[in-house]
Amino acid sequence: MADLVYEKHDRYAVFTMNRPDRLNALGGTMMSELQEALDDFTADPAMRAGILTGAGRAFSAGADLKEMNQRNESGQQGGQRTLEANMPFSRNPKPFIAAVNGLCLAGGMERALDCDIRICSTEAYFGLFEVKRGILPGYAIHHLARLIPFGEAMYVLLTADRVSPEQAHQWGLVHDVVEPKELLPRATEIAEMIAENAPLAVEGTKAMANHWRQLAVDESYRMGSWVSKVVLSSEDAKEGPRAFVEKRPPEWKGR
Repeated sequence: MADLVYEKHDRYAVFTMNRPDRLNALGGTMMSELQEALDDFTADPAMRAGILTGAGRAFSAGADLKEMNQRNESGQQGGQRTLEANMPFSRNPKPFIAAVNGLCLAGGMERALDCDIRICSTEAYFGLFEVKRGILPGYAIHHLARLIPFGEAMYVLLTADRVSPEQAHQWGLVHDVVEPKELLPRATEIAEMIAENAPLAVEGTKAMANHWRQLAVDESYRMGSWVSKVVLSSEDAKEGPRAFVEKRPPEWKGR
């Protein structure tokens, strides 16, 4: 079974993260399948908007910590992602809607942040739990404070607290909060509204808005690369995923 399900409709496509047994963690073959689907979607002029959602009870739990721990134990490196890989939806010329159906954590929340419009179910919740694992948020370090007030962004990043749908709506993190059965119909409604508009005008509007949203972001990623080398090469960065897999509290060393 595919780790990502790609379904094309008349004028929009639905991208469903499909590892429900792993809470749609961003591992397995999901990333390569997503890239293949995005290439097809971007090249198809009939496709005017994309919807990103998750299968089962989760949108996405973020990085697959079991796979991360296996790499750590074997001494393998996870590899350096490109900027395009970190921003697959915001840097796509066509608009993307995140339909957040359930838990939306860490890298999963960052996937939602990268979309242009976010809506969520009343059963959803959000969180950036990386500091609990001794690692760093990726996309969110560079982008969250561009989307919600700075103080609220720092609260989420530093406390690793859970964010309710109501709080996410109050902060402007999501546009709508709807009942679970209404989530995909509402996302489809938004996609159809976008598709009714002139395609070049839509792409131009997104391009200009993202120019502001991503202003100086490349410099932020360059600094983040240096900080990540220090943090992610630490013993704590190995201890966090190991403690998660072993289902015990981590023992931090601060080094």
